[in-house]
Amino acid sequence: RGPDGDVGARVPLEIAASYRARTRGLLGRESLEGALLLSPANSIHTFRMRMPIDVAYLDHRLRVLAVRTMPPGRLGRPRVRARHVIEAEAGAMAGWGLGVGAVVEVRVLPRV
Repeated sequence: RGPDGDVGARVPLEIAASYRARTRGLLGRESLEGALLLSPANSIHTFRMRMPIDVAYLDHRLRVLAVRTMPPGRLGRPRVRARHVIEAEAGAMAGWGLGVGAVVEVRVLPRV
């Protein structure tokens, strides 16, 4: 949801909640449909990544604190208030309208 309360894009989301899944993140991938939520996390790196990525830092209420595009081979600064990080292909978040102040809503759908 945007700062004005409007519902934005619905995006497929993978959740990386284990230490191993967060450590792996997007490493080795050439593309990603949707986004990856790292939880808990307050920083990321793009070492050994094959593509630039968009990064959104979220607080404990899933409100977006900052959005950055990072090329491969970079170390992101830790965000003090961040509790979660969303990663997506570069340019995706602008297309979704995801920016500072937006609130991310996560819905887990039953497997079919």
